[in-house]
Amino acid sequence: MSQAQPSLQPTLTKGQHAALKNLTITGYLEGTSFLLLLGIAMPLKYMFDIPEAVSYVGPVHGILFVAYVVVLLLTASKIKLPLWAMPAGVLGSFLPFGPFVFDYFLKKRLRK
Repeated sequence: MSQAQPSLQPTLTKGQHAALKNLTITGYLEGTSFLLLLGIAMPLKYMFDIPEAVSYVGPVHGILFVAYVVVLLLTASKIKLPLWAMPAGVLGSFLPFGPFVFDYFLKKRLRK
């Protein structure tokens, strides 16, 4: 028999769960835009001399980065995240795949 995965629902209120969901969505969008910038737009610019991709993806990533940090701050105040969460979330946004890893460890920590 398989055991059911523990849910975040019993330990968090609806508002806190919504804030965490917003953080996850924003983090995934920011992380994806960063990977697009690093993996597609910048190689097109520097290897093939096609700078247009960076001119589109770059500003979108910048907006998503700022939105992610703001949503992280709001979520931290609403959920009362652990002390390590704020610096880890911001640091994760500077690393490829960082928001995805941060989201995994944050949800794992909140389940305890």
